Amino acid sequence: MNRLQRGIFIVWVVFRYGLDEIVLTSFDHPWLLRLARVLSFGRNLDAPRGQRLREALERLGPIFVKFGQVLSTRRDLMPVDIADELARLQDRVPPFPSTVAVATIERALRKPLADIFLSFEHEPVASASIAQVHFAVVRDRNGAEREVAVKVLRPGMSEAIEKDLALMRMMAGWVDALSTEGKRLKPREVVAEFDKYLHDELDLVREAASGAQLRRNMEDLNLLLVPEMLWDFCSTEVLVMERMHGVPISQIERLRAAGIDMRKLARDGVSIFFTQVFRDGFFHADMHPGNIQVSIAPDTLGRYISLDFGIVGTLTASDKEYLAQNFAAFFRRDYKRVAELHIESGWVPPSTRVDELEAAIRTVCEPYFDRPLKEISLGLLLMRLFQTSRRFQVEIQPQLVLLQKTLLNIEGLGRQLDPDLDLWSTAKPFLEKWMLGEVGPQKLLEQLKTHAPHYAKLIPELPMLLQTYLKSSAPDTSAAWKELLVEQRRTNRLLQALVFALVGFALGLVVMQVVIRVRLF
Repeated sequence: MNRLQRGIFIVWVVFRYGLDEIVLTSFDHPWLLRLARVLSFGRNLDAPRGQRLREALERLGPIFVKFGQVLSTRRDLMPVDIADELARLQDRVPPFPSTVAVATIERALRKPLADIFLSFEHEPVASASIAQVHFAVVRDRNGAEREVAVKVLRPGMSEAIEKDLALMRMMAGWVDALSTEGKRLKPREVVAEFDKYLHDELDLVREAASGAQLRRNMEDLNLLLVPEMLWDFCSTEVLVMERMHGVPISQIERLRAAGIDMRKLARDGVSIFFTQVFRDGFFHADMHPGNIQVSIAPDTLGRYISLDFGIVGTLTASDKEYLAQNFAAFFRRDYKRVAELHIESGWVPPSTRVDELEAAIRTVCEPYFDRPLKEISLGLLLMRLFQTSRRFQVEIQPQLVLLQKTLLNIEGLGRQLDPDLDLWSTAKPFLEKWMLGEVGPQKLLEQLKTHAPHYAKLIPELPMLLQTYLKSSAPDTSAAWKELLVEQRRTNRLLQALVFALVGFALGLVVMQVVIRVRLF
């Protein structure tokens, strides 16, 4: 199907599912809506608009399904009914033929299938918009037989993606040009964001590297299992990883029958999330139920199992510090500090009045405290915050979009596992402990220890650096040299005093840390 044919098909689907009623009503040119109504006779538009949009995306194929999934995370841009419906898009599409999967594997790994696997299940166990998964058995480099999961990229994805993205960019340009409301939705930026995520997912080596990093990060937590990547069998089109045996987290009754403590499981999920975000700054950002299992093996009973690492989120040190301060202030109900942090970070114009923003945040957030999770919709809370934020021209930060999406996933999982879970009280002690470790005396000692070699090297060099500077900027006279020597001796005495002061300060911090630990524990 060439680009023209694909464009015609997309237009037909738009009219068939009445998407013109959704899009064109916001356009500033009424004749477009009148023309669409003339051309779209014979349709049944009884279904809600969100449902029709979801069904249209499913009809348009895997790329548009993935686009709908990404779009569903932007609740700051979408009406609630459409965002909720798009969130129902399942990452399941019809599988492609196993003969094609085998051909892809043999081409990517440059060996016949029989030389790669001891056995290979031709029937896929999962099929998604980007790839599908087969189970197999390999012999690793140590000669041991390993059960593995083989992820194979859908054929022709790169070409299909480029064609559909070109059409999406064109349509985004139309929406941006023809609709005042469309400008607020930032259609060009949304498509660009989708472009980035999609191309990241197309490189399975990148996904394997993300999974390996997450596995290292989580080794000491004993709450999460991440499959090992078998690098001898990985390429951009094929990913081979350790096969994990677990129960999908959505199968609640089966987990209960296996003796899983559901309340503990819910709390562990919150701990995993906050550990990945605030300790590591590297988190699994696609935590829908299809990617999460729970181990029922006796030695790892009740541990989470993470799958599919195509989308991960990263945060810088400044992002983490800013978020932690926001969360800590929020849990203390210190709405004034939340408002101040928004202004300090540049999220809102510097002319914003702190008291007005504080009052708006308090109005949205205060009713949600002291309630169990079953009475709280974090998605609704975020939506109201976004609506309030628009009054103050808040710019939603791109690096936090995935974090918002993952928070919504955590809410859904928590509601399934323990409807009485209080997300606020569960997270508050974790954040306070993290803040103590991040900005308290222990963190300062760690930084001094880390930078001590640099300081030790720099301090003896300071007099010489000063002498060189003065020599280059002052006349070469005997009087100047005498003055320089006097200054150098004075500098040496000051440096010695500084060293003694630092040692004394460090000892004081050690004593403070001991006192703090005694009080905490």
